[in-house]
Amino acid sequence: MRTLVLGGTRFLSKEIARQARDRGHEVVCAARGQAGDPPPGVEFIRVDRSEDGGLAPLEGSFDLVIDVARHPSQVRRSVDELAGRAGHWTLVSTVSVYPDTREVTQVLHEPLAPGADESDVANYGPAKVACEQIVGDAALIVRAGLIVGPEDSSDRFTYWVDRLARGGRVLAPGSPGDLVQLVDVRDLAAWTLDAAEKGLAGPYDAMSSPFPRGELLAGIAEGLSVRPELVWAGQEFLAEHDVNAWMGPRSLPLWVPLPEYAGFMARDVSAVLAAGLHIRPIADTARDTLTWLRDSGHTVTRSGLTPEEEAELLRLLD
Repeated sequence: MRTLVLGGTRFLSKEIARQARDRGHEVVCAARGQAGDPPPGVEFIRVDRSEDGGLAPLEGSFDLVIDVARHPSQVRRSVDELAGRAGHWTLVSTVSVYPDTREVTQVLHEPLAPGADESDVANYGPAKVACEQIVGDAALIVRAGLIVGPEDSSDRFTYWVDRLARGGRVLAPGSPGDLVQLVDVRDLAAWTLDAAEKGLAGPYDAMSSPFPRGELLAGIAEGLSVRPELVWAGQEFLAEHDVNAWMGPRSLPLWVPLPEYAGFMARDVSAVLAAGLHIRPIADTARDTLTWLRDSGHTVTRSGLTPEEEAELLRLLD
């Protein structure tokens, strides 16, 4: 089976290429090559989808095409330039296609209008809706939630692994019963390939079932063999002291304000679980993420609190 990964040099697309190679696929990774290197044992072809004809270096046909692009113009060029040479198409999309974060609905954003700024993060959801429409109903649409695990440099999950590994009193956001959803990058890659090989089509919300944040932190602690002292801070306290939600500097990752985001990590994933998505224990993901952190030398800086910021907030709670 000849598989084209449009990308293949970073995180999810790299893991998909790695696993496809291990399954015996003939894997071609096509990208600009600026985000990193593809896994060993695959063919890398340098392309630039920002220009018409950018896929000209690709030769032959492909049984599977897997794309993680967020820019509609790039997806449109890929569909046009690979017409007649692509078998089954998979687009990795996002649950950010749903504009209503208060409730769980299937209503989508309006697709991003032609000519709008594709690089504007505020247009991420609408841009992905436009990408979904371009690939069409015969494609597999993988609407991923929060993707975590080794090689995740966003530091949303990685912050908690690093923080609990350091020990001491740990500031935890919201309440232990607040819901979270996520998926290990390796589980998502495996299911994406399984579904593509089977020829599945249509949209799937692809992540774990919702589970309490307290269980998340307990699972991380189990994987790291630590017993943290968690100090829970309500969202009113966090907002009053300018702690940001979700990700980024001065944040507590995976925390979102309620009720504004009550539906954000409460998606119904019964369809994808019935279709075979396997979710490994959080302890395993945490253990492997810590190993990657130590082996790679990655420093957690993109999300979370600095030790000094956390210490000051803990002092205020005493």
